[in-house]
Amino acid sequence: MVKYLIIRLSSIGDIVLTTPVLRCLKNQVEGAEIHFLVKKKYETLLKNNPYIDKIHIFDGSISDTIRSLKQEDFHYIIDLHKNIRTYIIKNRLPFIPFSFDKLFFKKLLYVHLGINKLPKAHVVDRYMETLWLFDVTNDQKGLDFFIPREDEVDISKFPEHFRNGYILFSIGGLHYTKRLPADKTAKICKLTQLPVIIAGGEENSDEAEQIKELSGNLVINACGKFNINESASLIRQAKVVITHDTGLMHIAAAFKKNVVSIWGNTVPDFGMTPYYPGSYSKIFEVENLKCRPCSKIGYQKCPKKHFKCMLEQNEKEIAEYAKYLFNLENN
Repeated sequence: MVKYLIIRLSSIGDIVLTTPVLRCLKNQVEGAEIHFLVKKKYETLLKNNPYIDKIHIFDGSISDTIRSLKQEDFHYIIDLHKNIRTYIIKNRLPFIPFSFDKLFFKKLLYVHLGINKLPKAHVVDRYMETLWLFDVTNDQKGLDFFIPREDEVDISKFPEHFRNGYILFSIGGLHYTKRLPADKTAKICKLTQLPVIIAGGEENSDEAEQIKELSGNLVINACGKFNINESASLIRQAKVVITHDTGLMHIAAAFKKNVVSIWGNTVPDFGMTPYYPGSYSKIFEVENLKCRPCSKIGYQKCPKKHFKCMLEQNEKEIAEYAKYLFNLENN
């Protein structure tokens, strides 16, 4: 038996992006026992993953975490988070550590000077590079997401016109500059002339109500009404997923959905695009803006005050492509 500790403390998207590492390591290393260190609020993303033998919870105390992990006789630590806390944890444990390269300085170079020296590699492929010593290779099967049976959403309880298919529109995103304004989202929904479920957290509920009012009767506000596994079930049953650069985008890719992703201040070159989604997936971004990317993550308001990266998105093109994908699914 070879015991591995995988560290990725947060967030939804980043944790989902680690799943090929878990699957490939478990399937390709004989006797591999895989443990995962994660924050409590994200445990539900991993509880049903068959490639994980044990989940450890990081409660904010580095010393308590180290004390607990020392009781496990790990052979290797794979740090897929790589921040100050994980650096301290892995360097105070008597196990062989490996870390992925976050390309921190290259991202800063791109953001602040517009010089793009980033490799043409997805973050998942960079995660996989941490396994080179174990002769583990990428099986090219994409991401995993496992929904417990009790969290499967029964679409037959939705209004009748949703039962024959719907678009799921994920409006979430921690930062304002990664999200379309509500009026533009509403215009896309209205232009599709198709049933749309708006997904997001409770913090997005008021915005979703505004979108619903502007869009008409074919929109349901699901923000804050479903847990993450139930939201994943809604994604899995959707015909098409429209999304910002969010965690739900990666869950959609795990189900091989055709993903229409809309990018604002962040850029696909960061390596966080949908990984092995449906073959007709498409990225929408306002190209040739000198101010993009303005951040590695995002801001609560546009630092240039014009917000062109989202305000210049073409709602008609996005809606028409989503409608095309919807009809493609029905044929």
